[in-house]
Amino acid sequence: MDEPKPNLYSESFQIEGGNFNSAGVVSTRIKSILKKLGIPGDIVRKAAIVSYEAEINVVSYAKKAVVNLTVVPGKVRIEVVDEGQGIPNIDLAMQEGYSTADQKIREMGFGAGMGLCNIRNYSDDFHIESKVGKGTRLKMTIQTP
Repeated sequence: MDEPKPNLYSESFQIEGGNFNSAGVVSTRIKSILKKLGIPGDIVRKAAIVSYEAEINVVSYAKKAVVNLTVVPGKVRIEVVDEGQGIPNIDLAMQEGYSTADQKIREMGFGAGMGLCNIRNYSDDFHIESKVGKGTRLKMTIQTP
């Protein structure tokens, strides 16, 4: 059995649903932290993309969420746990271009139906689980050298 790897860094952040004025604050903070830890730029970019896309989804569709950032040797892990409406059909939601965004969200430039696809595409490991009426949990892992 492998010994548990020590965390290099761990922090949690809160996101308030519906607050588009603060959308992007958490992903910017994550990007800054990873840069300070000396994580390579391409990995920082991937982490910034997945955290931003998840953050926009929370602001657009959930009441609130917790984002957990954990950096261990060889991996950046980002977990987003929201309290929201949940996703009734994950397979459909994972299709490029599929969106349930309302007109208000679309007018702000969001809701193109690429968020979950981008999260999956920029993660080395991606898991999603959702319960209608409860919320959604995303687990993203990006490998580091």
